[in-house]
Amino acid sequence: MNYPPTPHPTDSTLDRANSEVVLIVDDVPDNLSVLHDALDESGYTVLVATDGETALRRAMQALPDIVLLDAMMPGMDGFEVARRLKASPTTAHIPIVFMTGLTETEHLVAALEAGGVDYVTKPIKPKEVLARMGVHMQGARQARQTRNALDAFGYASITVRASDGHLMWQTPLARDLLLRYYGTSAPQAPQPVVDWLRRHLKEAEQAIEPPRLSIEAGAQRLTFRLHQQTGDDDWLIVMQEVSDAIVVETMSLAFKLTAREAEVLYWVVKGKINRDIADILGASPATIKKHLERVFSKLGVETRTAAAGMAMSRIRQLHPQFEG
Repeated sequence: MNYPPTPHPTDSTLDRANSEVVLIVDDVPDNLSVLHDALDESGYTVLVATDGETALRRAMQALPDIVLLDAMMPGMDGFEVARRLKASPTTAHIPIVFMTGLTETEHLVAALEAGGVDYVTKPIKPKEVLARMGVHMQGARQARQTRNALDAFGYASITVRASDGHLMWQTPLARDLLLRYYGTSAPQAPQPVVDWLRRHLKEAEQAIEPPRLSIEAGAQRLTFRLHQQTGDDDWLIVMQEVSDAIVVETMSLAFKLTAREAEVLYWVVKGKINRDIADILGASPATIKKHLERVFSKLGVETRTAAAGMAMSRIRQLHPQFEG
């Protein structure tokens, strides 16, 4: 059977508004003519690759909605293709259904461990394949809609596989934040995030929202909220960066403090001792003590507790969302 040429990713023939894209990978595509025709008749746009390298290239270019992958191929086999697709944040979200003539348990387990969500045995039964595809594509579609909605509202989000901490997917904003706060990028999620996720899996599985993870960098902090489970072992996490720079400015204006005095008071409110504040601001503890004495004088108080209480009261009036 002669298949239509596979479109390039920029090719307008990939009309995703009206058709979902399926990538079939098999070294003997003539064996799949019935499946190709069934998919085509069902309204799918069908792409074909006859080897592993081509499959990876087509997947990266076209980002299909699902991959139907032959397990046994010469050269790079289907298991390795699946592992590479799942290792890349660009393609990790794409569901993979293995097509295999192997029915031994170890081969089926290998398919799932490589990243497959399901498998069908040869000879292929098109109706069965279409039914299984429908289930997995619906789940992937819902996850994609959730991610798109989060992106639209300016949230950063990631999908992490709990078992090994693999970063399955991330928005561009999430990538920038992880790099800035942790100095890490794909394919692994930061270890503190993975540890937090694993600690609270039981709560999350019972639909109990666990406490949020927070990391601070100066007057900025990055929070992580467990949003929902998107696969057997995959979890969507929403990240949000909050800056308290406006809070520092508020204290400066409200109490007629210098910028440095306001910073010192901010960290007192956050519960830091002079030595910690000195480390944060790059000053000596003696300098911090002098700043704090001037803060006490301007606020008309004599203790750290009183200064923190007065500052917190004013902050809460103007910034109710502030987390002291």
